[in-house]
Amino acid sequence: MKGPAPVLGRPEVRGAAARLSGLRARRRARFTTVCAALVLSVLAVFTLALCTGDLAVPVADVWSTLLGGGDAGTRFVVVELRLPRALLALLVGFCLGLSGALFQALLRNPLASPDVIGVGSGAAVAAVLASLVWGVSGLALSGAAFAGALVAGAAIYLLAWRHGVGGHRLVLIGVGVGAGLSSVVSYLMTRSEVTEAQQAFVWLAGSLNARSWPHFWPLLLASAVLVPLSFAASRAMPALQLGDGTAAGLGARVERDRLALLACATALTGVATAAAGPVGFVAFVAPPIARRLLPGHGAVLLPAALAGAALTAAADLLGQHLLPQTQLPVGIVTSVVGAPYLLWLLARAHRVGTGG
Repeated sequence: MKGPAPVLGRPEVRGAAARLSGLRARRRARFTTVCAALVLSVLAVFTLALCTGDLAVPVADVWSTLLGGGDAGTRFVVVELRLPRALLALLVGFCLGLSGALFQALLRNPLASPDVIGVGSGAAVAAVLASLVWGVSGLALSGAAFAGALVAGAAIYLLAWRHGVGGHRLVLIGVGVGAGLSSVVSYLMTRSEVTEAQQAFVWLAGSLNARSWPHFWPLLLASAVLVPLSFAASRAMPALQLGDGTAAGLGARVERDRLALLACATALTGVATAAAGPVGFVAFVAPPIARRLLPGHGAVLLPAALAGAALTAAADLLGQHLLPQTQLPVGIVTSVVGAPYLLWLLARAHRVGTGG
């Protein structure tokens, strides 16, 4: 007499396994397609930024110059004047997009972006204080902004600690800390000379104007360390998104993993802010763009970072050429996009009856 057929050999089980394998293959294919499309968008905006200006340079000449050819005049315009600013815009946007995706996925809250919860305000206070009170400028000013972001992030984490850190509590405390820090910036601006306040305001708007290679290399070096660390730390993200109890049951070290991810996200915001000032709403808007392109794909860190790079580069290009004889700070252009989205998100959360 024959025994029962093995479970794995049953037709319905084989069919379910085949459907699951097909679903995974389609998810991987969609992820790859979206990332490829975002990379092409980044390359398109990058090329346009190098081509456009008072002296228009054809696309073929741009890429010929980047590959080592071109005449001396074209090399000076493309490599010395336009290339560092274009690369800086991409790298700032990449860091901010990745930081925003880490915050929002880890805290499970679409309002949890560094410019909303006070990390950017910490960088602003430190930079304005260093500039207006101690007369610091250049790389020292960038270092002060980075330190301010780290201190603000640590303060928000400690204030939100209650035998663990909850997403909504950290967001609310971050909003309060950010409001307090913004008032400090306002006080320092009112106590300073007009010319000094004007210079500080340009930095506070988030600007890539007059940026060159010395501004780019420190950000590249910091990103080369922080981006791999962020992706390595994100391996704990799927478990953490299930909730603290479930994550602990699966063997995750919840608070250690959460702290590592928050530290990486805060540091990414700090280095981006140090390089370009507080470029608003990129970290807030880029992750939702990636999630809409890849629904159900979790944290979507790489797509969010690429979306942030494309958004920042496009905003900077628009700020340079939207108005004749005027260069708008990139932060103003990104705020024009981000502020209406924030209002829509708050109105939607109120209508649905949730806090976001």
